[in-house]
Order: sequence, then structure tokens, then C-alpha cells
Amino acid sequence: MTMSNIQLTYSHQLTKCDPQWNPVLIIGQIRHLSSLSFEVFKNKLEPRVSEEVFTTAVASLHPTPTDSCPLHLNVATIAGLPTKCSRHNTPSRGHFITKIVKSFTGTTDEYIVLVCEKGDAFASACAVARSFSLYSRKSAQSSSSSQRRVTVEFILVNNGGEALTEVDVTCFSHAAKGIQLAASIVDTPCNEMHTDAFLAEISKVGEELHIKPTIIQGEELNARGFGGIYGVGKAALHQPALAVLSYTPSGATESIAWVGKGIVYDTGGLSLKGKTAMPGMKRDCGGAAAVLGAFYAAVKLGFRENLHAVFCLAENAVGPLATRPDDVHQLYSGRTVEINNTDAEGRLVLADGVVYAQRDLNCNIILDMATLTGAQGIATGKYHACIVTNHEDWETAAVRAGINSGDLVHPMPYCPELHFPEFASAIADMKNSVADRSNAQPSCAGLFIASHLGFDFPGVWIHVDMAYPVHCGERATGYGVALLLSLFGRASQTGILQAVSPLGAPIDDENNHSMTKKIRLI
Repeated sequence: MTMSNIQLTYSHQLTKCDPQWNPVLIIGQIRHLSSLSFEVFKNKLEPRVSEEVFTTAVASLHPTPTDSCPLHLNVATIAGLPTKCSRHNTPSRGHFITKIVKSFTGTTDEYIVLVCEKGDAFASACAVARSFSLYSRKSAQSSSSSQRRVTVEFILVNNGGEALTEVDVTCFSHAAKGIQLAASIVDTPCNEMHTDAFLAEISKVGEELHIKPTIIQGEELNARGFGGIYGVGKAALHQPALAVLSYTPSGATESIAWVGKGIVYDTGGLSLKGKTAMPGMKRDCGGAAAVLGAFYAAVKLGFRENLHAVFCLAENAVGPLATRPDDVHQLYSGRTVEINNTDAEGRLVLADGVVYAQRDLNCNIILDMATLTGAQGIATGKYHACIVTNHEDWETAAVRAGINSGDLVHPMPYCPELHFPEFASAIADMKNSVADRSNAQPSCAGLFIASHLGFDFPGVWIHVDMAYPVHCGERATGYGVALLLSLFGRASQTGILQAVSPLGAPIDDENNHSMTKKIRLI
């Protein structure tokens, strides 16, 4: 990948600087900014900004939903976040932080000061990371070798004297690297980010973590029965693959799998997309990219359970070997699928991935993440992914993890007895696309994946469809990394991830000894 020259760092304390040479952007809610004196900020603003100018600027902010005021020319700015926050939004106002940072960042070394409560620090740090897209093929930028440093500093309010630590900001740095890695993969076009290039990124992460990936590719997929991944990707120049990174620390009691859809480009196959629907389909690997970024950060920060990242990689291409509508494929589960829409390919590769996680990796908690359906955007919009799961406690936990991390999610119905009949086939175990496209498509698409585990699967299965949150405008967001780190934060050795995790310890009784059973929500 071709990367831009931005270096993002986090600090738990304010350092002295002159905004004339290092621009400063201060961001916070009005009630937080108003509660602090100029004395707190003077290291970042003097000698260019006086106390009177600062106080007047704060008083002049009237966010609708945001507002900003220059403190000194265009190199020192204070910005106010929305006053109100609804129950389905993140209290950090993360999406607005991202928007403000994108609007004000320049071309030199600069500082961003976030004024927030400690509970919002993780989400705020991740929001800043989403502001800086690393992939670039602009010729002017690629010819510049100088690196631009952006330093993010925090001022905590309502914290009872508790401050961020070096460990906390190290967590932010690893999370940010994971977010930017995911976004870079999604932003990279398929002529560069084909399946072999994605495998190289997986291997690079594995090398840094001292983990050797397991890779099953090409005809070996077919020979071993991965009919979903092989059938989708067999027409492409670069062969389809299943790749796995496994982290197995001593003392682990749970086996968790994150399974990512990695369609590096989706033409729709022979059910070809139109000229306006196809641009942007480089983003169809967003689920796998998020899993890679989150796995990197989780392992770097210390993960106490067995964690497996499963990548289902293919290019849904058109060619003489392409799967045809009416073909019947046998997937890794052993179940047969009549193909009635080659553009419903993501569920086919994920079905193979989740069954591999359950059967070969012995995982009892399986989460799949995918840019799966356009209907997700209709159901939950551009900011909230949708979740379908067989476990009510984990549904509640995922929604809370989204609020705590800024990667918002919202539940869809889990009702196989009403929705799975949409896939009825006269000649195979099921079709791969629904009969009625107006009948809860995001739920149905998730249930197709779950059906290969079996609806009697005794473990936890979670499906996250993030087709729309994967990007904002023409740039990837790195969606999913922060969500996974927050949702599974209880298994982390890092205190701030434990704090933003909605999962407490399992309820201690003789019948419930694991995360797959009843969970205490906090």
C-alpha cells in the first residue's frame, strides 16, 4: 500500500507549544470547556492567545450541531461539540470529532486537545484516528518524504482527580493503528489490494505479533470442501483464500473467532452490478480489514483468551470459470446451496469461515463481520451497523460496546422460523438469496450464515453487517476495530478496554462457567 506521511501519536499530558509554529485545535462540549480556566490551556496557547480572548471565544460558541471560533488567525481554534446526545448515539460525539478534525487539520506538525470525561476518552481517541486516511496515490504527496506529526492530548473533566496513564495512551495508539490499517486496506483499489496483497498484509501483522498464519488457497480450498469461498473467487486472476491468525495464550478458557468477509472486489459476478452500483466495491473487504486491525490491537494490548482471526478472501469476478446462477455448491458445512444470485456472495464465504471456526478451531464464540447487504443502510443507516445474534445478552452488550467505542450498532430481529424459509430451494438445501427482498433482508442474510452452524449451535453467534458505516463519503472509516476491542475488552489485560467493555464477569453459579452462558452486563 502507498501511505501518506502522517504520524499520529497520543499523549496523556499537555506539552508546551507555540501555535504560531504548531497549530492547536481544542475540541470539547461547551459544559466541559466552560468549566475549565484559561490556566489549564495556557501551555498550548501563550503567548498568542490571552485569557480574555479565550474566555470570550468559549462564550461565543453555540453548537448547531457544532461550532468553532478562531483564537489566533487560523492556527489556534476552539470547537464545540453538540450539546445534546440521544440514547442511540455515543456520548463522545465521535462522529462530530472526526468531522471537526478533518475540517481543521493542515500541513504542518500540529496538536489536537480533547476535553472529555475519562469514559469517553477511548471513543474520542478512535474518532481522531478515523480523521486521518493513510492511503494516497496523489503524485505530489508521494514525492514528499517529510513526515507530519499530529499529537493528540487529553484534558479530563469530572474525573475525581483520576488521569490518563501511559498505558492508556499506548492503548489508544494501538487502536488507532488498527483503525488506520483497516481503513487503508479498504481504501486501496483491487489492482493493488487483491487477495495475494491482502494475504501479505495478514502475514505482515502475523510477523509483528510472532504468529504464523494458516493459509488455504486456490485448488486446495476446493479439495478440502470450501465450496463457498472457492465458488465465489475461482474466476479471478488472484486465487481465493482462507487465512487464519491464531493467538493462544496460556490459561485461556474461551475460544473466540472473528470471521471477516474479504471480497477484495465485487462485480456482482454474472449477476453483474450496474455502472453506478459497482464503483466503491473495493470496500467489500471491510469486514476482514476490521478483523485484521482489531486482532493486531487486541494481541498487542494483551488478550487473555484464545483469539482466532479468520479471513475469507475472494474477488467476485466475471470470467469463463465464474459461478453461474442455477449452479449448486456444497459448502464446508456439507450443506448444498442453489445459486440464484451471484451478487449474494459474501454470505457464501462467511458460511465457510464460521464453520471452520467452529469445527476446526473449536470456537464457542463466533462473530462475523461483513459489508453484507445494501439493505443494512436502509434498515439502520450510515452510522449504525446492524447486528443479528442468537444470544440476547450479547446483543445488548454489542449495542453498549458501540456506544462506548463510537462504532454504533443496532439490533435486527433474530427469528429463523419466520425468515429462513425465504431461502427454500426445490433441488438443494437452500438458495443463497431471498425470495422476498422486502422481508427483513439484513436478518435473512445473517441467518443464511447461521444456518451452516446450525440454529441449534450451543455457542454464541454474532453477525455484524456494516456495509454503510465502512465508509464516509469517499474514504474508509476503519469501522469495526473499536467495536471489537470494546465488546471483548473484558478479555484484555488493558484497564481502559476493560472499562469500556459492557461485559462483566460471568454470573458465578454452578451452571454458568463461561462467556457463552449468562453474562453480567455492566
